[in-house]
Amino acid sequence: MSTRHVPAQIGDLPPIGRPANSALLDAGVTTLAQVAAYSRRDLLALHGIGPKAVNILAAALAEHGLAFAD
Repeated sequence: MSTRHVPAQIGDLPPIGRPANSALLDAGVTTLAQVAAYSRRDLLALHGIGPKAVNILAAALAEHGLAFAD
């Protein structure tokens, strides 16, 4: 499946790659606050999100005083 139609960056999320962005969009996630409602395990279960994207998201969450739900 092509991810060309997926934006390179969504809302206030850091750049994590189009496959990961596509997975988040499919889950209805467009903000860091929404990402914080997920655990690392839940995010990794989404097709297109890998450890690198989760680490980038974790750093962005920490910068904003947020954390994963784990």
